[in-house]
Amino acid sequence: MSATLAFHAPIGSIIAWSDGTPRPPKRHRKKLSAWQTSNSQGRLISKRGGRAIGNLSMSPTFTLHEGDYGAGGVIAIRVHRTFSQESGLRFTVVEPPAIGSVRVFDRAGESAELVHLAPHRAAAEEWLSRHGYPHAMLDEVTADEIAAAVIEGRAAA
Repeated sequence: MSATLAFHAPIGSIIAWSDGTPRPPKRHRKKLSAWQTSNSQGRLISKRGGRAIGNLSMSPTFTLHEGDYGAGGVIAIRVHRTFSQESGLRFTVVEPPAIGSVRVFDRAGESAELVHLAPHRAAAEEWLSRHGYPHAMLDEVTADEIAAAVIEGRAAA
């Protein structure tokens, strides 16, 4: 799947990306580390439409949350990867968000970013009560949204 099709996946989907090269053996730590840069997966947390800055035109982008690193329940580093719709990598929707799950966005609007995906509204509200997002917005995943993403993917293929 191209980056353009990955851009149309529902927010909250797990998306894998690959450059198509085979995985090196574990004993080649440096090669494996370099390979993982272009071959991994993450949760789709935001999409940004194309924009123009002066004479420069930027294509639409999407951001994936690859992982969190820390200790003792404290997250020290969050790893996000942003890809352009013009990326040459191959993308695959590994898992769309479950129907009925609730996305927690840090704010409303186009610049909103997914901060949590809960299995249902009560769990989302409980999570939100423990985390400080004063302008958070809850959004339930619907069957229509998942179906539309599948149809868009087929139509564009």
